[in-house]
Amino acid sequence: MKSPLVSRVSASLLCIGGLALLFAPAVVFARLEPGFPAGAAWIGQLLGAAWLGLAALNWLSRSAILGGIYGRPVVVANFAVYFISCLAAVRAGQRAGFPAASWAVMVPAGVLAIVFGWLLFKGPVERDMPGRRDAGGAQGSRRCGVERTFTGDARWAGQ
Repeated sequence: MKSPLVSRVSASLLCIGGLALLFAPAVVFARLEPGFPAGAAWIGQLLGAAWLGLAALNWLSRSAILGGIYGRPVVVANFAVYFISCLAAVRAGQRAGFPAASWAVMVPAGVLAIVFGWLLFKGPVERDMPGRRDAGGAQGSRRCGVERTFTGDARWAGQ
């Protein structure tokens, strides 16, 4: 699991769902909730706008490292959206007459809630961390022949 892949998958799903809710909320809600009033389609448009905003955030952060302290606002926002969406879909699924189309919301939201929860509480995957030198966490950066150690001391890389 690499951060760019997670960001791209999330951005793609949110963009598809956001565009569908923005331009055809009555059609989407008719499939998800048969008794939904057509006059309340503006609620779907607001949700679609929010999803498109989060999709843009994910797309713009696709090259960033996500997890732990890295990209925390992006990870927390995604975790909240997917976790709450999954809980709401599970709650709706407990009643009789649950439409089969609702599984298209519940399953991806559940999987992405688990992924972003992992990134939030466990941190980034090892291969996402460039510059890591050993398992003990000591890392430094080398720029222009000067090496900075984790204590902040600067010295020439040749010494």
